[in-house]
Amino acid sequence: MTAETPFIQIHSVSRVFNGGNGVHDLSIDIPRGSFVVLLGPSGCGKSTTLRLIAGLETADQGRILIDGTDVTNSPPSKRGLSMVFQSYALFPHLDVAENIIFGLKVRKTQKDEIKTRLAQALNVTGLEGYEDRKPSELSGGQRQRVALARAIVAGHPLCLMDEPLSNLDAKLRHSVRKDIRDLQQRLGITVVYVTHDQTEAMSMADIVILMKDGKIEQSGNPADLYLQPASAFAAGFVGSPPMALLPASALPEDVIPEGQTANKLTFGIRPEDLALSTEPDKAPWGIAATVTGSEFLGAETYVFVAIPGTDGATARLPGRVHISPGTEVSLSWVGAAAHWFDGETGHRLASMKTSHTAQEKPSSIETDTAIPTL
Repeated sequence: MTAETPFIQIHSVSRVFNGGNGVHDLSIDIPRGSFVVLLGPSGCGKSTTLRLIAGLETADQGRILIDGTDVTNSPPSKRGLSMVFQSYALFPHLDVAENIIFGLKVRKTQKDEIKTRLAQALNVTGLEGYEDRKPSELSGGQRQRVALARAIVAGHPLCLMDEPLSNLDAKLRHSVRKDIRDLQQRLGITVVYVTHDQTEAMSMADIVILMKDGKIEQSGNPADLYLQPASAFAAGFVGSPPMALLPASALPEDVIPEGQTANKLTFGIRPEDLALSTEPDKAPWGIAATVTGSEFLGAETYVFVAIPGTDGATARLPGRVHISPGTEVSLSWVGAAAHWFDGETGHRLASMKTSHTAQEKPSSIETDTAIPTL
């Protein structure tokens, strides 16, 4: 084995079910010690991929290697991995310590080693002092930490996590998310993590693998997916609020890239890249829109606008912005912030120049002066 050899190698793997879904000709290389997130909507194949790595599903074709060993047809017990599930999967009649060491006792691990591993797992998960409590006496976040501790004591270099935070409230998700990432980095293990929540993916992953219809839509670090989405689907899935995707036919003619036909293009723009003027008649250029509502979130305000012939857009503006529904506005942006996609395939198009002379700045009207703030 060389340092460059991926820890997990998935070569042309397919697994198709009678009812559809599954994965098709999937190839993934996962580096040792990395935190990889499989992201995508329900039915995209992310959980099937995880189950194939775990050995809970058998590939119809292709090969799966873990640490250089072909495990395509090996049972889960022979793959050297642990799993953390959405449901915690704790024994209600066992206390915290017994739940954590249950697997070690089944494997007849030496008592001294069990004691050492338990102490380490309790320490790194912050569960010291909870050893004698039953799962019913714990919060949701504490139960998930018990599941994490159980994975840690197994001592495996690979941990698979299947939407482990989906049963937690927003505050706990943020806390446990940080715990999981810190643990992974401290222990140096490889984690493959499944989620449909792009916030989890962006905040935790070294590598995000975005899936759609059983195939990889795009993979890379979180910044790659956000700043250079490979398709309109990736652009709309990654980011909150999502990127506005508008048919180019709804844009002013001088904004359309040179040599392109508007009805064959889709235009994308991130909410934070939109500038907004409440004096559209005086704006040097832009898209005419009508405010439909707004949400004040403390540090920023989301302003929702309707644009004829489109699904509308969201502008993310700093601070508190007061603007009434029904207000006519003009939307503009820095030319370099625009994303262009093929209107039929959805594939990203190379950077293209527009003929607009003001493409280097969105508008001479600043948001905080155009819109009264409170």
